Amino acid sequence: MAASTTDPLTAGTHTVDIDGITQRYHVHGTGPVCVAHSGGPGISWEYLRMPALERHLTVVYPEPVGTGGSGRLPSHPHGYTRPRYSRFLGGLIDHLGVPEVHLLGHSHGGFVVQYHALHRPEKVAGVILYDSAPLTGPEHVAEAVRLFQQFAARHADHPELPAVLAAFEAMPAISDDTQMTAVVKGLLPAYFADYWGREKEFASLRATVSATHISALDENLVPQGFDDSTDLGSLTAPTLVVVGRHDFICGVGWAEELHRLIPRSELLIMENSGHFGHIEEPEEFARAVAGFVIPCTAPGRRPAAG
Repeated sequence: MAASTTDPLTAGTHTVDIDGITQRYHVHGTGPVCVAHSGGPGISWEYLRMPALERHLTVVYPEPVGTGGSGRLPSHPHGYTRPRYSRFLGGLIDHLGVPEVHLLGHSHGGFVVQYHALHRPEKVAGVILYDSAPLTGPEHVAEAVRLFQQFAARHADHPELPAVLAAFEAMPAISDDTQMTAVVKGLLPAYFADYWGREKEFASLRATVSATHISALDENLVPQGFDDSTDLGSLTAPTLVVVGRHDFICGVGWAEELHRLIPRSELLIMENSGHFGHIEEPEEFARAVAGFVIPCTAPGRRPAAG
């Protein structure tokens, strides 16, 4: 693993070479170190910026391999498995040079973080599973469809609803970055508790969000999927489960199941949020995550740069 001589936790943008592939990441804030893995897979990391949380923590935002300024696998757009993401996450943690970090995983990033915490727990001080789920597959898809239909019913008379429905129907046919970005922008209102009621606040995110097409196949073109239900009982790291009440893709039922399966976990349901509580209720989100991380941080740790 090759890296520059710059302090890896200096505020700003950094790169590190892991397995011959560039891992780009960004450092913001001050306090204990929390690595925040974005979702998708393939959504550009910027949507996960959490300025309110950065007042309390040093937040490290990797651009997951295959997206943004990070490198691509030789098998791109295939091969982006949870073990592969975990390998890069572990390399980044080693590069940061701190004894332990907290891991925050949003959506698909939650799938990665829970895998990493189960299989490589050595440097994990705690875990925040943010809009995550214990499994994927037909059951997860069916629940997402059910909750999406509830969203559509609530907004049946809104003139933009047909465009959101069209984006939802286009998801299975995505085959390139342009299509992926268009679907994300088209579907975005469904990810909020009240997008159209607060459109002035959220419109800039919709205008600027971008995405890379990452397939659901491994490097051998075998479909991916997982079920961590039988393993989560062995998760030893302190865990906070966070979910928005109106999240359709990783809804409250999955958060409650994670809370049930993970020993001594804590559960926060954000009543006025969908899939983006850090944007919809930023202060509540920051208080909860910082309040969870800071008591878990032992004294004498290396002070994080801001």
